[in-house]
Amino acid sequence: MSNVEAHTVAYVRDTMIAQQSPPLAESGAIRWLRSNLFSGWLNSVLTVVSLLAIFLAVKAIAPWLLNAVWNAGSLAECRAILDGATGACFAVIRDRWHQLLFGFYPPQFYWRPVLALVLLFVAIAPVLFTGLPRKMLIFSALYPFIGYHLIWGGSAWFPVSVLLGFVAGVAAYVILRNLNGLVAIFGAIMAPFAWWFLAAGPFDAAMSAAIPLGLDFVRSDRIGGFLIALIVGVTAIALSLPVGIILALGRQSDMLFLKTICVVFIEFIRGVPLITLLFSASLLLNYFLPPGTTFDLILRVIIMVTLFASAYMAEVIRGGLAALPKGQYEAADALGLDYWKAQRLIIMPQALKISIPGIVNTFIGLFKDTTLLVFIAILEPLALANAIRADTNWNGIYWELFIFIGALFFIFCFGMSRYSMYLEQKLKTDHR
Repeated sequence: MSNVEAHTVAYVRDTMIAQQSPPLAESGAIRWLRSNLFSGWLNSVLTVVSLLAIFLAVKAIAPWLLNAVWNAGSLAECRAILDGATGACFAVIRDRWHQLLFGFYPPQFYWRPVLALVLLFVAIAPVLFTGLPRKMLIFSALYPFIGYHLIWGGSAWFPVSVLLGFVAGVAAYVILRNLNGLVAIFGAIMAPFAWWFLAAGPFDAAMSAAIPLGLDFVRSDRIGGFLIALIVGVTAIALSLPVGIILALGRQSDMLFLKTICVVFIEFIRGVPLITLLFSASLLLNYFLPPGTTFDLILRVIIMVTLFASAYMAEVIRGGLAALPKGQYEAADALGLDYWKAQRLIIMPQALKISIPGIVNTFIGLFKDTTLLVFIAILEPLALANAIRADTNWNGIYWELFIFIGALFFIFCFGMSRYSMYLEQKLKTDHR
C-alpha cells in the first residue's frame, strides 16, 4: 500500500451499527434473578433453602386458612362444621370484633370513636404532608380537644375550659415578652396552671348551667380494645417528640443544674422497665395526690408512657445532634443567630433528619408496648382476647384472635415504617 493510500483510509467509523436487543440473560426478570437471587453459589443455596421453607410453611398453613369457618356461634359449632377437617374458626372475629375494637364502649355510640379516628387522619395530614394548606394546622391544634369530647363525652365546656388555659399561656407570653424573655416564658408556663386550678372549674360549671351542651358521658373503664391502644399510643407519640427534644437540648446544656436534671431523668427512666412505671401509675400515683382527688387511670398511663418514650426519644435526638459537623454550629454563630434561632433554623432540622429512622423505630416500639396495659387491668386487645377465651363458647381458641390483633398492629406499624421511608427520600439531598 502506498503512502497516499494509507493517508486516505478512515480510522473513525462513518456508519452506525444497527441497535440490537440486549442478551436475554442481561435484561428483564432473568437479569433480576441473577443479580439478586443467584449471584453466587452461597446466594443460590440460601435462595433455594428459603424457597423450600416458604413452600413448606404455605403448605402447612394454607389449608388451615382456606378452610376457615366464618359463621358459627361457638368453637364447638365450628368443629362440627369442619367435621374433623383442618380449618380456622374465624367466626370468633365475626362474633366479637366490636369488643376487640371498642372494648365495652356502648354500641349506640360507636360512631363517636369512628368519627374521632377519621378526624385524626385529617388532623395529622397537614403535619405529615407539607403540600396541604397550612391553615389546616389550626384544626390539628384543636383536634385533641375535639377527639377527647367525642370519645369521653360529657360537657362540651370542659375541653373548652382546658383549651382556654393554653390561650392564657400564649396571651401571657405575648404580654410579657417585651419585658424579659425568661419572665415571658415563666408567665407562659404559670398562666395555664393558674387558669386550670382556679378558673377552669367555675367556668365549666357556669357555662354548663347557662348553655348545656355535650354528649353522653362514657366512663374510662368502658373504653378498651384497639381504641385504647390508639388513644395511648397516638397521644404518647405526639407528646414524646417535643418533650424528647427539650430533654436532648437540656442534656447538652452548659447550665449544670438543668443538665443534671435531664441526665438523671433520662437515665432513671431508661433504667426502669415500662411495666414498673405502669404499675406505679396504676397503684402508687394516687398516694401522692391530695385526698379526694380523682385522677383518671388512662390519663395516668398516658403520662407515664409519654415520660418513658421521651427519655428514649431524647437519646435518639442527641445522637442526631452529635452527628452534625461542628461547622454547622460555627455557621450559625457566624450568621449572628441566637441559641433558639440557631436550633430552629439550622441545627434541629438537620438533627431530626438524621434521626428519622431512630425516631420512627421508637414510635413503633411505643405503639406495640401498649399491649403491656393488660397487666394493669386495662382492656386492651390482648386483655379482651383473654376474656373472650374465658367464655365457654370460645374456650380453647387461640390463633384466630392473635392473628386478628397482630394484623391490626401490623397495619399501623407498617404505615409508620412506609412514611419514614417516604420522608427520608423526600429530604434526601446527596442525590446519590
